[in-house]
Amino acid sequence: GASPIGARFFSSAKLAPIVPSLINGKWRESQTTKFFDLINPATQEVVSRCPQTTSAEFQEAVAAAKAAFPAWRDTPVSQRARVMFKLQHLIRERQEEIAKMITREQGKTLEDARGDVFRGLEVVEHACGIASLLMGETTQTVARNMDTYSFREPLGVCAGISPFNFPAMIPLWMFPIATACGNTYILKPSEKDPGASVYICQLAQEAGLPDGVLNVV
Repeated sequence: GASPIGARFFSSAKLAPIVPSLINGKWRESQTTKFFDLINPATQEVVSRCPQTTSAEFQEAVAAAKAAFPAWRDTPVSQRARVMFKLQHLIRERQEEIAKMITREQGKTLEDARGDVFRGLEVVEHACGIASLLMGETTQTVARNMDTYSFREPLGVCAGISPFNFPAMIPLWMFPIATACGNTYILKPSEKDPGASVYICQLAQEAGLPDGVLNVV
């Protein structure tokens, strides 16, 4: 199973753990030399270091998302929905762990952090029903010898930039619906509190999102 950041990703300098990037299915340390220190507001302890992703790494994430799009677009919607069912189960199972990560990095009370996770979880639950939401429309005989049809199709590579105030809820507003609809995604968590987002994306991998469908920079 997935483990929170810091349990697996440490810098060779033995400093605070470096927040990893996810590119084409692989978690890895950025090659940048520029970092933000993430400070626990309650203790002033540096809990991790967030890299300023390099331009080359960002372009690599875009290329990975582009390459993964055709196969993911053509994946049956029922199969994409099953990934969302698995993701909501994993988030619900580890909700308390995610909430504690939010409190440590962002400083909101544990009760508020639990609500942060739960409101995002509701969107993942909504994504479980994506099959019916993707149905098009048909109108017959709108004019003589004329019918109209509409289709809902994925756009391609999408991206989201998360603010600091809801580090679980807002990312969960973004990538679950987008990927369930057949798009691929690049998520940029807030550099002030990326831990919950990174952990949730680890869970999305565990739920079955293929390499390149979700990238984190």
